[in-house]
Amino acid sequence: MSSKSPVRSVPHYVAEADEAGLGAVDAVRVSERKSNLWLDAWRDLRGRWMFWVAGAVIVLLVIVAVFPGLFTQVSPTDCDLDFSNDPPTDGHPLGFTFQGCDIYSRIIHGTSTSLSVGLIVTVIVAVIGILVGAFAGFFGGWLDSLLMRVGDMFFAIPYILAAVVIMSLFLNDRNILVISLAIGFFAWPSTARILRSEVLRVKSSDYVMASTALGVSRVRTMLAHVLPNSIAPVIVVSTVGLAAAITAEATLSFLGVGLPNNIYMS
Repeated sequence: MSSKSPVRSVPHYVAEADEAGLGAVDAVRVSERKSNLWLDAWRDLRGRWMFWVAGAVIVLLVIVAVFPGLFTQVSPTDCDLDFSNDPPTDGHPLGFTFQGCDIYSRIIHGTSTSLSVGLIVTVIVAVIGILVGAFAGFFGGWLDSLLMRVGDMFFAIPYILAAVVIMSLFLNDRNILVISLAIGFFAWPSTARILRSEVLRVKSSDYVMASTALGVSRVRTMLAHVLPNSIAPVIVVSTVGLAAAITAEATLSFLGVGLPNNIYMS
């Protein structure tokens, strides 16, 4: 004869959820503030006075390039040998050239040409450098070896020397686009190398691995995750390259294979 022992009922107590107070230990607060690479950069830069000073200088240069008539009423082609190498006078703050042309007026009217060449060269270098560096660093293998060897070939050629040769072949067709292509087509390898090294660092991050695990294609992962987080060094190099491009354009003009004078005065 068997006897069954009574089943004891143990009460189970559950603490009340307190999602608003201190009891919400496991509650995760998600900030509603939007954030991305560009917004974070803006929030960081807008509190720095050097950013606003540099921005004001850039805006001033753009205004000078677009509206040169606001800063001088003297024609850059109005030259008189009677004023050859004369010192500064009223209305001519920088004096005159050997041909008797106003130096200040020629600088103001030449700003648009120099700025245009610098911007076009920077865009060309950035586009080629980003494409080569991103694909070489992310995919690696034979593609990396091929692209880097091509970059080494271009890197071995000084872009000033290459631009002199190209501009010598197009003496009758010299314009802003030709000189920009002559400089930019040989100045991209350094940008590609910098981006490649940054892509190699970023592609081993956890979020890249997570994107691959979710089934996102490699090209989309590169464009959506790797490239935006690797572009910062390229932006810094491009700002320095803008000044280098303007210097290269002035060097070509000094050597007699740059832009003709009528382009500066247009």
